[in-house]
Amino acid sequence: MARNVLKYEKLLAESPNQVVAEAVIQRPNVPHLQTRDTYEGLCQTLGSQPTHYQIPSLYCSYETNSSPYLQLQPVRKEVIHLEPYVVLYHDFVSDVEAQKIRGLAEPWLQRSVVASGEKQLPVEYRISKSAWLKDTVDPLLVTLDHRIGALTGLDVQPPYAEYLQVVNYGIGGHYEPHFDHATSPTSPLYRMKSGNRVATFMIYLSSVEAGGATAFIYANFSVPVVKNAALFWWNLRRSGDGDGDTLHAGCPVLVGDKWGKACLSRHENGVRDSE
Repeated sequence: MARNVLKYEKLLAESPNQVVAEAVIQRPNVPHLQTRDTYEGLCQTLGSQPTHYQIPSLYCSYETNSSPYLQLQPVRKEVIHLEPYVVLYHDFVSDVEAQKIRGLAEPWLQRSVVASGEKQLPVEYRISKSAWLKDTVDPLLVTLDHRIGALTGLDVQPPYAEYLQVVNYGIGGHYEPHFDHATSPTSPLYRMKSGNRVATFMIYLSSVEAGGATAFIYANFSVPVVKNAALFWWNLRRSGDGDGDTLHAGCPVLVGDKWGKACLSRHENGVRDSE
């Protein structure tokens, strides 16, 4: 936040006498985005998922996933939605761990890209910076891999998972509705011959004063940023087909600085083997 303020103060100081025309705010005309109304509506709320009082099957619990690794330190689990199955794990990382991950990634941040045919390109509908970290960079990343694997039952080591991706969204940073799994056989994901993205495990490494929620478009709910928590969902059904209800978006950051770390797990046959 302070960095954003300093940036704008510097711009004003460099051109104090420049006359700035009053901005005319217009609604973006994006014909390819048929979900625009839902996307904007979900991003204008602080979180639109049903409460546990409305749907009893949404619950909170302490989760160990029957793993000895978590027996003495279970994770606080909140079931956010059932179809698609979306879970929020509170306090998955500590403040110290979150700060360490941000520090490891910061020198390597570059403009984020998306798969376009057989290429990786920067696009207007994804405004952020990102860095990919191997677990050999720091022992903390190995520890997190073990923690994620114990909690989800997934193998998060390459080639069954991608390297950890750290993403930074400044003011206005966003990612319009998209799928994490590949939807085209020409996607670069298939060239890796390691399968499609089975699940997403996204850790919020900072808090955000306004904006930045994760909105699930077809499922019609959004989840606000919760610092140090991790959001988890399955991208594929048991058949290996993509789950269309996982279409989601990173809402624009209005005030603050959003940091997230994503672990994208794969299976060589594109089929998940644990629930």
